[in-house]
Amino acid sequence: MNNTVPKDLNFRRILLSSAISMAVCAPIVSAEMLEEVVVTAERRAANVQDIPIAMTAMTSDQLEKKAVTQLEDLQYAAPSLSITDAAITQSVNIRGIGLASGDPNASNGVGTYIDGLFQPPIVGSMSFYDLNDVQVLRGPQGTFSGANSTGGAIMINSKRPELGEALNGYIQAGVGNFSAVNAEGAIGVPLTETLALRAAFKMVDRDSYYDDIGSADTDAGSLDESRARLGLLWQPSDQFDLYVKYETSDKDTGGYASRPIEGTDFAFGRTDDIRDISYNTDTQHEESDDTFLIDTQYVLANGVAFKLLAGKQEKAIDVVWDFDSTDILSLVQTQNIEEDQDSYEFNIISPSDAGLQWVAGYYYQKNDIAVDIQTPGPRILLGIEKETKGLFGQLGYNVTEDLQVEFGLRKAWYEASGLEGSGGYFGPVENGPAFPIGGDYKDDDVLGKLSVNWTFDEDNLVYASMAKGYKPGGYNNTNAEDNFEPENVWAYELGWKSTMMDGAVRTTMALFYNDYEEFQFDNIDTTSGNSGILNVGEATIKGAEFSIEGQFGGLRLDASLSYVDSELTPVGGIVNERILPPDATGLPQCAGGSTPPACFDYSPYLVSSSGGDNLYSPGLSYTLGIEYEFEIFDGALLTPRLNYGWVDEQWANLLYDDSTDLLESRGLLSALITLEKDDWKVQAYGRNLTDEEYISGQYNALNVEYFGAPRTVGVNVTYNF
Repeated sequence: MNNTVPKDLNFRRILLSSAISMAVCAPIVSAEMLEEVVVTAERRAANVQDIPIAMTAMTSDQLEKKAVTQLEDLQYAAPSLSITDAAITQSVNIRGIGLASGDPNASNGVGTYIDGLFQPPIVGSMSFYDLNDVQVLRGPQGTFSGANSTGGAIMINSKRPELGEALNGYIQAGVGNFSAVNAEGAIGVPLTETLALRAAFKMVDRDSYYDDIGSADTDAGSLDESRARLGLLWQPSDQFDLYVKYETSDKDTGGYASRPIEGTDFAFGRTDDIRDISYNTDTQHEESDDTFLIDTQYVLANGVAFKLLAGKQEKAIDVVWDFDSTDILSLVQTQNIEEDQDSYEFNIISPSDAGLQWVAGYYYQKNDIAVDIQTPGPRILLGIEKETKGLFGQLGYNVTEDLQVEFGLRKAWYEASGLEGSGGYFGPVENGPAFPIGGDYKDDDVLGKLSVNWTFDEDNLVYASMAKGYKPGGYNNTNAEDNFEPENVWAYELGWKSTMMDGAVRTTMALFYNDYEEFQFDNIDTTSGNSGILNVGEATIKGAEFSIEGQFGGLRLDASLSYVDSELTPVGGIVNERILPPDATGLPQCAGGSTPPACFDYSPYLVSSSGGDNLYSPGLSYTLGIEYEFEIFDGALLTPRLNYGWVDEQWANLLYDDSTDLLESRGLLSALITLEKDDWKVQAYGRNLTDEEYISGQYNALNVEYFGAPRTVGVNVTYNF
């Protein structure tokens, strides 16, 4: 009989016992009001508890305490959020909906915004610095968010300059294991009574988490990142303000650290240790990003506001892959990708105290994407232009003092066109033609939202809503019959937000049911032999969420829980990428008398999916956090904090094979000890303290898997002024 207690259960017990010990040892204190979190999810500033949207909002201080330093850390701080590695892109999923595709024709199910600007998914993880807040919105967004989305939105807001304040800011430096060195800081300068600027920067340098035991001896998985931001605020009157921002970043990771998935073609070269990789190619992964933003607002005497947000972004990524992720074969590919995005959003917003509240807006976004894939044979060239437009508005009418009805509509337009290319991933195609992989596509749709909100007292809000969401379709190749259809969803939600004990405790609850049609997923387009998007048909996603936080003197507790039950209908005609020969990639289906090697017969590799859970959609996830602040001497405050986040198992492929497609569940424990006195702060941190080894994502086109970070520890010293 095995009497061994599971390691994860042991550490959950440790966390619980630590929480009890901290609570017992603490003196009896009275409840203390939690700080108010102000959000702008509905285009006007409001308390997060007064917004009839399922959302999580965290200030910069809360992000720091919950060990959120980069985008993927958010999944351990917000319910129903899953972020997984998928090579060039990161798959960000809310309630089981997101982007699990590297295809540039795919659209996001979850929109990510920085200072209001929609972010293209081409560049993956980003480090956070000098933030004001982060807001995670769950459910379809369309009547407020600039770009419509079916799953939700993540809004990342940096700190802006402040007028009338003295010189202010901070400087931070830190060290950690894996030879990690980091520095960041910000300075706010009031130039005049109406003009102020704020400059911020961040630099991180770290060795790889992995040991390349192959002949290439690469530093894949390392990090050398620098980011900088300059913002200028001009506010000559209470009616007008203009904010201008320039931000730039560069990142070099030395290449992607991966190994072949067990049971696939290259598994014979797979390393045994998850921290070992084996390459015979000098890999590379470099990203750059430049953003220019203008955000201006003019308020009329009657309180009506006119707002314009315009931005230009230039993103680039250069990659050299060891495609087989082994030291045995020599399959190499180079990718150079550039994406330029121009976007404009115009809003007219009613006064906040009006009996009839409304927001109207127009959104325009244009993306130009250039992809150059170099193989030992001919290049694959992609040139894609996408245009997104939306006309939207929402009304809120107070039927009574306690009851409000909201109604929103959006008319959405989408258009995409592309160029042609040639070649195959794994080498030249002997006597092969140029394969058409371009096309043209356009669609449009009408979306909407209806919400009934009941504020039965000043501390409780109950709301019920229904909304239609939409994700555009697109083309896979020049044959219009192979276009993939738009994804549509009807989403239903019942929620309750409550503030208790004179503001010391906040809770949120939500039940949701989403019904999808023409659900999109990633697979091989056999007409071109390249990555494509197919439609499953129908999908249902339902579940529940709960979060709570409380402040009792120096003791603070927070927790969240999410349960998601998803079901995709069976679908046929899927290419089984797990057993597809490597030399098939990039070759079209043989037809019209053509024969290999100029083409490939995919028919023996076409399979059906029996249906099941949605990809990258964990059933159960939860977070726990506890901290206690106490004075140790002469005004010096010591605050120990524990965080624990659990993410259930999730599928990475529609074939639902336990041996190749299942990402195991994981629980990560982190700790933070903060010592503060006057303007100084010293923090010791540890993440993944139990050194869990887990797969963080897969890239099905290459049949490789990526890993989560090991245990990391370090110390940061901060001076505020």
